[in-house]
Amino acid sequence: MAMASGVSNSPSNFHLLLLLLLVLSVSWLCTFANGSNSTTIYDELRAKGLPVGLLPKGITRYEINGTSGEFQVWMKEPCNARFENEVHYDPNIKGTLGYGKIKGLSGMTAQELFLWFPVKGIRVDLPSSGLIHFDVGVADKQFSLSLFEDPPDCNPEVDADSDDVLRAVW
Repeated sequence: MAMASGVSNSPSNFHLLLLLLLVLSVSWLCTFANGSNSTTIYDELRAKGLPVGLLPKGITRYEINGTSGEFQVWMKEPCNARFENEVHYDPNIKGTLGYGKIKGLSGMTAQELFLWFPVKGIRVDLPSSGLIHFDVGVADKQFSLSLFEDPPDCNPEVDADSDDVLRAVW
């Protein structure tokens, strides 16, 4: 029996092809699992019925657990933004994202009069109400949703006239 020339029945070629397919599959899965798609933390907020202006411009990286909703965002440096009141953002902000709410929030404080209060949670009860609520532990502060339509500019922390002693820790 004669074999046709140029055709190889070598098992090594078959194994090489399988290995190549495996490597490509794993590479594709890793890219997909690491969130290399083009979503942003602002897309995540919008998908959960929250305004994108809750977080400032300047987010350098974020991670979110799609199952639990736990998230983290990172910025190069702490900064402040102004709505009706001043809000301070630490360079790392954490919380748990749910539909219409963020709970277990850390890394964000809001100024009321001359005191700073940690923002522990944020919620939008009814989007049609036009209100958003900030839970600062001792009170529930309401703001107009329209204040948070766009991510605010984040200005480096400048508090030359204030004293760190005034920063309330609850």
